[in-house]
Amino acid sequence: MGQREHSEVSPGTEGYLEHQETEMTDEARAHRVRELLNRGAHLLSSRRPGEAAAVLEEAYALDPENVDVAINLGGAYVMQGKFSKAVPLLEAASEREPNNSMVWTNLAAAYLGRLELSSREMQDKAIAAFERALSVDPQAPNVNYNLGLIYKERGDLQRAAAHFWRALEVNPNDRDARWWLDRIQREQ
Repeated sequence: MGQREHSEVSPGTEGYLEHQETEMTDEARAHRVRELLNRGAHLLSSRRPGEAAAVLEEAYALDPENVDVAINLGGAYVMQGKFSKAVPLLEAASEREPNNSMVWTNLAAAYLGRLELSSREMQDKAIAAFERALSVDPQAPNVNYNLGLIYKERGDLQRAAAHFWRALEVNPNDRDARWWLDRIQREQ
């Protein structure tokens, strides 16, 4: 059994080998993105949006087309009050996956910002995005509650009450929706 002194690559296999290396790199990149996404989601659920944003920004840099990364990174920005950073990410994600209710829910939150400081125009954008979320998923969590808050802020108590009722239909344990509904009924 002798050693090979010279290894030849068959004609036409150079491209195949380069493709294999690229595929492995893409696979490793996808794996890293999944790891970062999972870590970021865990940090978000632990109410640590600043740390989550740092992790998710790395994932986004590796895969800016990944809608799940954009949703979570946008959510981290919203939780930090960085609404203007969240909007372009989530708008792009809404174009890639227009039937993803979470994209629309997070985009609405980014448009709205802090309700008491939001302009009528931004409230209108938030309403449209929340309604789009509901058209995709009528059971989307917290969407009706947030619509109720916007309409309450605008003084449209009838619409607010309707959305708080719907929030309770989606989640009968929504104590905040119940509280607002009771308050509106007392005021009327």
